[in-house]
Amino acid sequence: MNEMIKKEKELLLRDAEAFIWAEADMLDRQEYDAWLALWSDEGFYTLPIGDGDDFDNALNLCHDDAKMRRDRITRFQQGFSISSAPPAQTVRTVSRFVIDKVEGDGVTVRCAEHLIEDKFGRQRIWAANLTYTLVVTPSGFMIRHKVVRLLNSDGMLNSFSYLF
Repeated sequence: MNEMIKKEKELLLRDAEAFIWAEADMLDRQEYDAWLALWSDEGFYTLPIGDGDDFDNALNLCHDDAKMRRDRITRFQQGFSISSAPPAQTVRTVSRFVIDKVEGDGVTVRCAEHLIEDKFGRQRIWAANLTYTLVVTPSGFMIRHKVVRLLNSDGMLNSFSYLF
C-alpha cells in the first residue's frame, strides 16, 4: 500500500511541476489572459515583505485578489503603468519542487525561481522561494494561492513590469 501512495504522490508532483512550468512560460511570453484563467476566484497572488504568513494584516509588495490581478494585467496590457512601458523581457527557471501537503482538493507545492529581467539594455537577476496552493479540479489544477518570497524583499527594490 505504501508503494501505491508513493507512486500517486510522484505522479501528483510531476503534474504540479508541469503546471508550474507552463505558468512560467505564460509569464515569460506575457500571455496574461491565459495566466488569469489559471486562478480560482478566491485566489491570492502575494509578494510579502520579510517573513510571516499573516498577509491580510501585513505590508506586502502585493496581495492581489481576483479584481486586483485583473486590474494589474489591464495596466500591463494597456501601458497605464510607467513601470510597464516598455515591458521587460523575462526568462525564468523554476526548480526544486517539493509537495508540502495534500489535503482535500488542495496541494501545497514549494519550489525555487530564478528570474532574469532585461529592460533598457540591462539585466537583473531575482531569486525567490515560491509556494503554491493548487486546487485539483476535473480539468486540472487551478491556483488558490501563490506566495513569492523574494530573497531581498525587505531590501532595496525597484518597480516591476511583470509578475513573478
